[in-house]
Formats: sequence, C-alpha cells, structure tokens
Amino acid sequence: MVTDDLPTPGAEPQRTRARRRPISPAEVVIVPANEAGWADLQTLFGSRGDPSRCWCQRFRMSPGESWANQGPDELEARLREQTACDQPSAPTTSGLVAYLGTEPVGWCAVAPRPDHHRMLRNNRVPWDGRNEDKFDSTVWAVTCFVTRAGYGRRGISHALAAAAVTFAQARGARAVEGYPDLVEGGYAGTRNTFLEAGFTEVHQPTKRKVVMRVDFAHPG
Repeated sequence: MVTDDLPTPGAEPQRTRARRRPISPAEVVIVPANEAGWADLQTLFGSRGDPSRCWCQRFRMSPGESWANQGPDELEARLREQTACDQPSAPTTSGLVAYLGTEPVGWCAVAPRPDHHRMLRNNRVPWDGRNEDKFDSTVWAVTCFVTRAGYGRRGISHALAAAAVTFAQARGARAVEGYPDLVEGGYAGTRNTFLEAGFTEVHQPTKRKVVMRVDFAHPG
C-alpha cells in the first residue's frame, strides 16, 4: 500500500511503529507449507539477498553442487517440489509458513534429518563428538528461518520454532534438533529462539555452533 500522508516532523510514521511492535504468538497463524500458496513462499524469499539465491537448499544439495553451479531457478524449483505448496493433501512437506492476518511473514525449514544430504557428510555440525545414526529418519532438524522484511526481531522465529516441535512430533519424530549460530544467529536461528521453544542444549561441536534438541517420550 502506498500513502501520501506525511508524518509530523520528528515523529515516527504510524505504519512503522505498528510494524515494529512485538507480535504475540496468538496473532500468528502457522501452517504446513503444503497448505500455503507458492506465491506466498516467493514473497518471503524475495528477489534479493541470500534467501533468493539459496531457496533453503544449503543442506539439501549433493556433493559438487553449489548456489553458483545450480542457479536460483533450479533451487527455487526444488523448494517448490519439496514444500508441495498449493497441495493441502500432500503427504509430506519441508517446512512451515507463518501468517499475520493474510500476510506471509515467516518460514521455517523442518524435516527428517536424513533429508539434508549435505548434513550427512563429515560435517563437524552436528556430528563431531556425537554417536548418532546419521540415517535415523525419526530425528528431525530445524535448519533455517526466513523472516519477511519489516517483521524481524518481533517474535516470528520464536513462534515458528515452537510450531516446528509440535509439527515434528505429530509427524512421528522421536526428536527434533536445531543448530543455532552463537555469533550471528542469522538463518540458523539463535540459541534463545530454541530455548524459548523448549529445546535443550546437548552438544557444542564448534566454538560458534551448538546442538539444541527436544526428545519426545513415546509409549513403551
């Protein structure tokens, strides 16, 4: 929306103030990505910056693949297939989409850990110093957050992280992990984001990366 109203000199525009206020979890509606429209994902990932180059494929690319040699169009097509957007009856998807009213405001990637091919290699994160079965599909991973411009630092990632726990458990996970960056946070999320969603720090494979985890109790 474009407005010609001019703010009072020295005053912050009302629209800007509204955008910056904290958003309560009750205001955010979060759905599996297959229940969202592909156009909403395109809005979230935009046309500039890392999201529009990566399309949440960093941990899913095969050996020898990169942003440069695959290109954004190919990576975008992969995300569209993985999410099954516009297909509410699809049996699987690869993430969650957050809405504020009708506006898409955030994305969170959450899927079985073995779906992330690059992660299965000899990466220090999350494997270094751990005795884990890399191919255990009952352990899920939260690998990425994208918040739409104008909605950052307002609680969207926190709401998505909490929803990811519920989503993974409902899909049969026995545990879900996250790998925040202690220095930058960024697309991997912050430690606090995961702590507030009920994760516990279980390992620190590098100086700047920790493994956060929720284990679910299963009968028997």
